[in-house]
Amino acid sequence: MMRTLIAASVAVWAIVSPALAQESVRVFDAWARACVLASRPGAAYVTIESAAEDRLLDVTTPVAGQVMIHAVEKDGDVSRMKHIETLELPAGEQVTHAPGGMHLMLMGLQDKLSEGTAFPMTLNFEKAGEITVDVSVLGIAAEGPQEIAE
Repeated sequence: MMRTLIAASVAVWAIVSPALAQESVRVFDAWARACVLASRPGAAYVTIESAAEDRLLDVTTPVAGQVMIHAVEKDGDVSRMKHIETLELPAGEQVTHAPGGMHLMLMGLQDKLSEGTAFPMTLNFEKAGEITVDVSVLGIAAEGPQEIAE
């Protein structure tokens, strides 16, 4: 009887645990700037909020051959992009990507990103697993998600 109860508890936890982990991470305000040439990289921006510590391991989208997590380091008047293998997400904090700062570089675009369209992007987290969001493509000079039409 006790073995059956333990086995049932383990089975329920195995089913519920991934769902609880995914609920602990929220990805929102996903947007990208339009770009007129598919031959140039694009950039996407998101805000990630994690209730528990987690790590963003990688990102994929059907519109690009590769997505790289980039930070921007400043040295005096010079800014340089730095590729980050994984992005640490502190518990209870938001990590916001923005122009001139952290972003998701879209390499090998399949086509130009046209204003008014959207595309899916999947973020893979160490604990929360995969979360797919729709990325709204805003104008070429857009500054943030506040420009997304409601």
